[in-house]
Amino acid sequence: MSARVPLDVASLSHPGMVRTHNEDSIFVDPDAGLAVLADGMGGYSAGEVASGIAVNVISTGMLKELNSGRELSKVDVASGLTHAALLLQQQIALANKGIYDAAQARPECAGMGTTLVSTVFFENRISIGHIGDSRCYRLRADKFEQLTHDHSLLQEQIDSGMLTAEQAKFSLNKNLVTRALGIEAVVPADISEYRVEAEDLYLMCSDGLTDMVESDAVRDIIVAKRADLAEAAAELIDVANQNGGRDNISVILVRVPAEFLPSGGWLQRWMSKKPA
Repeated sequence: MSARVPLDVASLSHPGMVRTHNEDSIFVDPDAGLAVLADGMGGYSAGEVASGIAVNVISTGMLKELNSGRELSKVDVASGLTHAALLLQQQIALANKGIYDAAQARPECAGMGTTLVSTVFFENRISIGHIGDSRCYRLRADKFEQLTHDHSLLQEQIDSGMLTAEQAKFSLNKNLVTRALGIEAVVPADISEYRVEAEDLYLMCSDGLTDMVESDAVRDIIVAKRADLAEAAAELIDVANQNGGRDNISVILVRVPAEFLPSGGWLQRWMSKKPA
């Protein structure tokens, strides 16, 4: 790895106010620029096993590759993705296989699955891989936006025009995902890439947060506490619990220091021309 400074991070996971155990799993390495969050499916068997496999496989595999000296920003002609994004895609596929195989081999784990959001920060780019309704948001200056698109029945109803965003707040279908890691032998992940700017702040979270706290309230908390990510993470968890805490709640907050980014040269000039 380069001699860049690490990302500024905070992470927290809580079982919530209803569930007796936590089926979420999280991992973050600020030096490597890697974060992984998995939400074991509460309606399936052994959700905590599935999320644990996902986080272990992806973090172990990605750290090995990230520390290998591979040129992460090189673009693969066939896919149009950087090597970092391709590595993330490959490790997610391996995690899916690990969960699926375990479910087939262990009757007590039959049908287990997990949602996933994982990010890799490198040079001045971020690669995001996600499956299900765990999300990634970005706060840039005062603009807060969701970078992932849920794989859920509710999202499909919104996309098709069956429901408005306001109507969706009262839907009973919030927890019905249409894609989850480990449920089938092959489950494709959505992979996206964005340009990173200094002081960008990224939030990865399970639906235990977003089902309990409106996005505007999430934004307000992060903006107010952006100088202390640990306090921001704690307040997000607290507010979700105050609003009912019906599910496990996990958050990862990542701020990108200016010193993390390339200091200059042709690469930075070229990357700055890429779309955000």
